[in-house]
Amino acid sequence: MNNQDVLDKQQISDYLKDLPHWREVPGAIAAVFHAKTSAMAIELVNEIASAAELDQHHPDVDWRYNKVFVTSTSHDAGGQVTTRDIALAAKISERAEALGVAAHTELIGVVEIAIDTDDQEAISSQWAAGLGYKIASDGSLVDPNHRLPAIWFQHTTTPNPNRLHLDIWGAYSDSQKILDELQKQQAELDHESAPSFVVATDRQGNRFCICTEKDR
Repeated sequence: MNNQDVLDKQQISDYLKDLPHWREVPGAIAAVFHAKTSAMAIELVNEIASAAELDQHHPDVDWRYNKVFVTSTSHDAGGQVTTRDIALAAKISERAEALGVAAHTELIGVVEIAIDTDDQEAISSQWAAGLGYKIASDGSLVDPNHRLPAIWFQHTTTPNPNRLHLDIWGAYSDSQKILDELQKQQAELDHESAPSFVVATDRQGNRFCICTEKDR
């Protein structure tokens, strides 16, 4: 892996302008394709596998009836986005369009679990052991099979009484609809860190963050 292949956030943003099916998520780029039939979705999965074999670069693919969820990252670059991910994304989009399978960016999403702590070292290995996770280079915990939500530790000297919260990642272009719905449901919204993230608090004091790729 050539370090020059790793893309910074501005480079990712620039590349994605030419890849309208794809959005940035933590450490990866992602797309969701919605086929007319399950058989067509399977055909797209086969096309993705063929493209991946040609490139020798393999995305995570989740087939759910007539929807195909695709996430691409470069594990040999420490879980970062590289030029190989961009090249593969372009080929996947081309094959989806050739099959007549539509992309639905509003379905792109990632959930992470955040834990407030004033001593990450004291607890991270226990969570890793319980979940069978690996400790990543940045100290977060990741599922080695890339199926379950990642866990990261938010360092604070004054942990919130409710120490766990969810980070719900989606495209900035689709985030306002979610925030409008939360407003309708009378959730308390803290926009101080928007558009990077908005903190939502429910009626019982539980928190979750609506996170986007914007201004990160």
